[in-house]
Amino acid sequence: MRRLIHEIVSWPAKGEFRISRSALTEFVVVQLFITQNGFTGRAECRPYARYGETAQSVIAQIERVKGDIEQGLSRIDIQTRMPPGAARNAIDCALWDLEAKTMDKPVWTLGGFPKPRSRETAFTLSIDSPKNMACAARSAKDHKFLKMKIGREGGLDAVQAVLAARSDASLIVDANEALKPEALGNMQGLKHVERISLIEQPFSSHLDFPGMFDSLSPVICADESLHTSEDLPRLWETGYRAVNVKLDKTGGLTEALKLMRTAKSMGFQIMAGCMVGSSLAMAPMVLLESFADYIDLDGPLLLNDDFDPPLKYKGGKVFPPSKDLWG
Repeated sequence: MRRLIHEIVSWPAKGEFRISRSALTEFVVVQLFITQNGFTGRAECRPYARYGETAQSVIAQIERVKGDIEQGLSRIDIQTRMPPGAARNAIDCALWDLEAKTMDKPVWTLGGFPKPRSRETAFTLSIDSPKNMACAARSAKDHKFLKMKIGREGGLDAVQAVLAARSDASLIVDANEALKPEALGNMQGLKHVERISLIEQPFSSHLDFPGMFDSLSPVICADESLHTSEDLPRLWETGYRAVNVKLDKTGGLTEALKLMRTAKSMGFQIMAGCMVGSSLAMAPMVLLESFADYIDLDGPLLLNDDFDPPLKYKGGKVFPPSKDLWG
């Protein structure tokens, strides 16, 4: 007989985290623990308002299947019993962790994918004035790969300022759906535009239509437009050639693994991404690094505190989790 418990945790941010549609000083997450035969699988998810989620709605979803989970419902079963999203992510990842501990085998062995390595991760710069973003970029000197958030106003000026401030760095530009179509054309004219690796979700996901991004460079990456592997054919037709995979969108590691394998076979570039959360939330995605062209798993670096034991970050790299953390 299993026992499932959950709790709401609030992680204070380092300063204020700003994107095009919000500014946050704390991140509310749900942590989940499933215990069986003396072993405990654990996970963390972040309910995301953009997708209509709250901590309370996620807990309500978990409670609806709690009895079945405690009676032995498997992570394969929950793929059809629950929709993709934060609640399924927490259950799925906790069950992976529980299975790894029960069988004394790492998750990468159970999942049949390569042993994870340390990888360079992007480091996120919040929206600010061009001057302040350039200063923040210079302060992040250990990070040669920066992800900068921009909005509709002043975004291109901020990108140019950061490119000038960090001649040694490459960038991901993340608009979180904020830009107008003409902004992409203007971005092509920026000095040193070749150092922009990806432009992430420039427009609303509702604006996707065939051929939107044909022949554009830098590569356009889908974030809010992507949730599961079922979205991939439509995104390819639209012209996206990269996807940002996040566990809280896919509904856990099981679907993320399927999505990454499918995306790779179709020719997409893949970013292993995250919502902001602790090392417990990042750990499952770190294990999937072998599928990713880009790693964006800096969530704990944006927090004042972290789950114990934490992931190791050093020299701009994130290292695979210890078995005491996850997997």
